Amino acid sequence: MTQTPLILGLESSCDDTAAAVVRGRDVLSSVVLGQAELHAAFGGVVPEIAARAHAEKIDHCVEQALMKADVTLSDVDGIAVTAGPGLIGAVLAGVMCAKGLAAATGKPLIGVNHLAGHALTPRLTNDVPYPYLVLLVSGGHCQFLLVEGPEEFTRLGGTIDDAPGEAFDKTARLLALPQPGGPSVEACAAAGDPSRFPLPRPLLDRPGCDMSFSGLKTALLRARDGAMAGIGGLREQDRADLCASFQSAVSDILAEKSRRALALYLDRSPAKPTLAVAGGVAANGAIRSALQAVCAELETEFVAPPLALCTDNAAMIAYAGGELFTLGRRSDMSLAARPRWPLDDAAPALLGSGKKGAKA
Repeated sequence: MTQTPLILGLESSCDDTAAAVVRGRDVLSSVVLGQAELHAAFGGVVPEIAARAHAEKIDHCVEQALMKADVTLSDVDGIAVTAGPGLIGAVLAGVMCAKGLAAATGKPLIGVNHLAGHALTPRLTNDVPYPYLVLLVSGGHCQFLLVEGPEEFTRLGGTIDDAPGEAFDKTARLLALPQPGGPSVEACAAAGDPSRFPLPRPLLDRPGCDMSFSGLKTALLRARDGAMAGIGGLREQDRADLCASFQSAVSDILAEKSRRALALYLDRSPAKPTLAVAGGVAANGAIRSALQAVCAELETEFVAPPLALCTDNAAMIAYAGGELFTLGRRSDMSLAARPRWPLDDAAPALLGSGKKGAKA
């Protein structure tokens, strides 16, 4: 019987430098070195700073991952690396490191789509059977994917402009809250009234599963300015109510669009209906509760991997690489870093771009 391959994974698509060692569904190590302090003064990720930090940290990250897994490079069967989509300089740092390791050791190289890593995470954490529906919702992406195999993805809908994570970050900046915006807005919203400011729910009046979050930023800006009018500042309760109203709008959009995507998925009569969510925004309690309610209504299992495996990490890249390795997929030294890389080539391109490039 063929032994399950031992895969070293590297991830550097945005502002987290990560390495992991995975055998099948067994995560032997997962190391993530963040860059939040490097970008804090700029209110967002600076691509040039991110790329330099990856180049400085990635070899140390690999060393730590191997040490924690108690293996050496000679023990691994393959080296998987995020080859896109993402910030081109950041992705390039990981690809070049992986190429160097592969060239030095003679180990197979496997280029992995970052989105596939997220989409396959429910199989890593919960052994979810194909086919399943995944909502990838993060700082750079938002889309519904029907997952039928490690290379079989059908996009049912996605954002045509901002991703939800971007919208949370922009909301935090408008309300003078610290970055990253997601946790700050959620914490502030806990003391707020979600019904005070009637923010729009874009595209809910149109059929389909596509989403829009850009208009929420403009509506929030106007609501903020209205709350500040005549008093020259923003009261804490106003800030909390604005956060709660914004969070409620995002939750409503994701819940209704999930209901529509699930209807399309359930038409295929899957043996074990499952909606999985991945990406940093999945950590938001209000959003998670709204999605759980939709799944309960439609008698569908809801799966949300642990936060450490929802946000960017290399364990998901190593796992996805392992699935591709088992299928005989290999990359050569011509592997290129890609700023854009859609999982579903047959689907029309979505408009807009986010922290990781176009909504692939």
